[in-house]
Amino acid sequence: MKKIVAVLGDAVCEPGSEKYNLAFETGKLLVDAGFRVQCGGLGGVMKAVCKGARSSANYTDGDTIGIVPSFDRMKSNEYVDIVIPTGIDIVRNAMTGNADAVIAIGGGAGTLSEMAIAWSLYRLIIAYRTVPGWAQKLADTRIDSRIRYPEIQEDKVYGADSPEEAIELVKKYIDKYTNTFEGISHVNPRG
Repeated sequence: MKKIVAVLGDAVCEPGSEKYNLAFETGKLLVDAGFRVQCGGLGGVMKAVCKGARSSANYTDGDTIGIVPSFDRMKSNEYVDIVIPTGIDIVRNAMTGNADAVIAIGGGAGTLSEMAIAWSLYRLIIAYRTVPGWAQKLADTRIDSRIRYPEIQEDKVYGADSPEEAIELVKKYIDKYTNTFEGISHVNPRG
C-alpha cells in the first residue's frame, strides 16, 4: 500500500511563484518516489502539489487526495482524484495533517494549525526553510517539549531547502514515525 504524504501551505499563490513551483516539484517527486499526495484540495499550494503529482511518469489515478472543507465535491481543484468532502470547514485541518508524513510550504494560520495537529498526532513533519510563512518559522525546531519518540533523538520539524531534500527526508524517516495517536486521555490521563 502506498504511503500518503500531506502537503500543506498557502491557499493563494500564483503559478510561477516560488511557493507554487516548490509545491509542484514536491508533488511530482513524491509520486516519482511511490507516495500518494494529500492536501486540503483547494487552490494555491494545494493545486500546485496535485498538478505536480499528476505530471509524474509514475502517476496513477488515486494518487491525489483532497480533503475539502465543504460538502461540495466540486469545490476541489481539477487535479484532485479522490475528493473527501467534510462539511466541517477549518476543523478539517485535523484530517489534512493526519497522513504518514507532512511537508509544509510557507503557510499562514491554517498551515500552522495543520502542523501543530500533525505534531500532536506523532507525524513526521518537514518544512521548507526557503519561503516565508509558518513552515519557515518552524523548520528545524520542536513545536513543544513533549517526547514523541524517545528513540529518535533528533525528533523535530525537519527543515529542507529543496524538493529533493524534502523527499530524501521523507524516505529516511517515514518508517520511523509510526506511532498512532490514541486520544488525549492516553497522553495525560487523569485519575
